[in-house]
Amino acid sequence: MKREDIEQLRERVCCSAVLETSGFAVDVKESTRRAVKFRRGSEIVIVTHEGRGWFDPLTDSKGDIFSLVAHLDGVEFVEGVERIAALVGFQPSLPTWRKLPRHRATVTSIADRWAPRESPVPGSGVWRYLRWERSLPAATIRKAISQGVLREGPYGSMWAAHVDETGTVTGWEERGPDWRGFATGGTKVLFRFGSSPALRLCVTEAAIDAMSLAAIEGMREGTLYLSTGGGWSPATDAALRALAADPAVQLVAATDANSQGDAYAHRLRSLAEELGCDWLRLRPPRGDWNDVLKQRESEKEQDETCHMPDRRVKGEALPRKAGP
Repeated sequence: MKREDIEQLRERVCCSAVLETSGFAVDVKESTRRAVKFRRGSEIVIVTHEGRGWFDPLTDSKGDIFSLVAHLDGVEFVEGVERIAALVGFQPSLPTWRKLPRHRATVTSIADRWAPRESPVPGSGVWRYLRWERSLPAATIRKAISQGVLREGPYGSMWAAHVDETGTVTGWEERGPDWRGFATGGTKVLFRFGSSPALRLCVTEAAIDAMSLAAIEGMREGTLYLSTGGGWSPATDAALRALAADPAVQLVAATDANSQGDAYAHRLRSLAEELGCDWLRLRPPRGDWNDVLKQRESEKEQDETCHMPDRRVKGEALPRKAGP
């Protein structure tokens, strides 16, 4: 096959088509317009570059549509080309994404985009989102603000900073009622919240889960709550190695209660064994730690409602206690 024909196939067939016809399904909750997550059992593939690229978040595998077919089926290039050619005209059933209006900034560097952003305050968009939609206690939000890891993004979206070992902001997780993503041009390293230095490292997959676990544990002393932002970049790997270099460290895999979370936990266990530090799997009883926190807060509200005394009409006698 000529090179021109191969390039035509690359343009006419997207990675999503290969995955959908191979039994993968889109994880809408964990997907964004720029990075669509597909699952098949414990297997995960994230499609990028408008369907032209892909990567496996748990390994170093990545590439174009031809390497994807080889990765999935272990076939040679010629057989892979035949399979891709058979998918010409196939339209994968992808979700319809709601486009967030873009904020046109006059600066492009990560540091210059982060610096002018305001910290959340009571009543602001991010404060309301974290406090009422995510059930984070006010004390936890204030602690995160005091540590300089939260900013108000455009249209009420939360920015949660990822920093390197020097404390330099390398990017941020973006979350809001109608939006999720990561800073354009940024690098995922680690979101860090809590004690530093610390001998107990709780690793989650999202900044909101890291703060939720901190709230559940009451900001446990000597603990640093971390988020990988759902990825595992070389920078993330290096940062975790630096933090867990002390044999006295306990590396806690506080990742989600699903196949991806278990795969991350296995990778963290391998890292702990390699570095010679302690390891623990802390699996949330629900999907993730924010789900656990929201359930706890809901049950607390219901309990308080049940124990509220009834209003009595003037002159009405109070109910008598049972017993003598």
